[in-house]
Amino acid sequence: MAIYTKDEAKQILERALGFSKADDCEINLTGSESGNIRYARNSVSTAGHRSNQTLVVQSNFGKKVGVATIDEFDDASLQKVVALSEELARLSPENPEFMPPLGPQRYLDSNTFSQSTADITPEYRTDVADKSITPAAAKDVTAAGFLNDSSSFSSMINSNGLFAYNQSTNANFTVTMRSNDGTGSGWVSRDVNDINKFDAAEASAVAIDKALQSRNAKAIEPGKYTVILEPAASSQLLGNMLFSFNARNADEGRSFMSKEGGGNKLGEKIVDERVQLWSDPQNPEVPVSTWNGAGQRLERTDWIKDGVVQNLAYGRYWADQKGVDPVPFPSNGIMAGGDASLEDLIKDTRRGVLVTRLWYIRTVDPQTLLYTGLTRDGTFFIENGRIKHPVKNFRFNESPIIMLNNLEALGQQVRINGNLIPYMKVRDFTFTSLSDAV
Repeated sequence: MAIYTKDEAKQILERALGFSKADDCEINLTGSESGNIRYARNSVSTAGHRSNQTLVVQSNFGKKVGVATIDEFDDASLQKVVALSEELARLSPENPEFMPPLGPQRYLDSNTFSQSTADITPEYRTDVADKSITPAAAKDVTAAGFLNDSSSFSSMINSNGLFAYNQSTNANFTVTMRSNDGTGSGWVSRDVNDINKFDAAEASAVAIDKALQSRNAKAIEPGKYTVILEPAASSQLLGNMLFSFNARNADEGRSFMSKEGGGNKLGEKIVDERVQLWSDPQNPEVPVSTWNGAGQRLERTDWIKDGVVQNLAYGRYWADQKGVDPVPFPSNGIMAGGDASLEDLIKDTRRGVLVTRLWYIRTVDPQTLLYTGLTRDGTFFIENGRIKHPVKNFRFNESPIIMLNNLEALGQQVRINGNLIPYMKVRDFTFTSLSDAV
């Protein structure tokens, strides 16, 4: 059994902690039950189920730390793994940035668990595959997709009195549709905590439609274009930007958030004033655990408000060095949007490019957050408020900071990879060359 209740997890953790002889001890216990189905060439290729549970012990003597892992929880095994972590700690060099375990914490309520998701059956997964394969074959399209669902728990205890527990569920679905003439490609991704919010037929229909519409793409000249970015196209760029909100990297002059002459850009306006970016573990659309792997409490945190940097993430050590309170990194990202649908944004565009998603994104210049990558799986030319024809894929060179300073409009929010990101209409997005890939 890989899923333990709060009481069951606490009982195992307390037994393990009872064997500790270290100055401090922190123990994490996690487990998951997950199932999946994969299909390609309009046929199921693999399906499976995994059950996993792990206990990790971290012991320290002063600033010397050792870690050991085990997946058996009888008393003899627990005593063995605790002793091993202590032995490793005694052999280790001192960690000059070691921080002692936190004391007791008060966490917000979590809403990450859905019984419907935990109850997913192999028959349900088969039905999901069928809702892709059957309509694809009927339209001369080939489907390749993957569904993975999981139910899991995380728990931790330490010698300073902290105990934390969270149970969660998640389902992730992606499918690529290719037209059988080899010239069109469509793609879609869906992720949910509650499987009742997922519609396999709807998602597959979007990808099929993209594949059919993108056949026989035409080449247009690279350059600067007004673009409409679907959330899958902008989410990784925004995520890369958010990871630059690291106070230590900024203070040490190693990131975009560094200021010339020292310090960081906290309190500075860096993007269009319409940009609001925050994290919230209790958001009902993208809920996450209300504590992180270090046992820190997570709560709503503003990162950008009215275009101005509101917070930077401070690890416990760096916060202690700077004499400020720690600010944990976010576990989700939420960007405010508007009321406009994708269709509304297209109708309001005289000339531009619709981008389904970006991929193979790589850093060009970390100091300016300049990235390069390629469009993929449905890129279309817009003229006078209508999609005129598909276009060949582009290589782009762009910074999310420049992108968010060139905003023309924000559309409705969409969940993508555990985040809420709006459709965005952006001017002067830089395409540098063409790509022959479909």
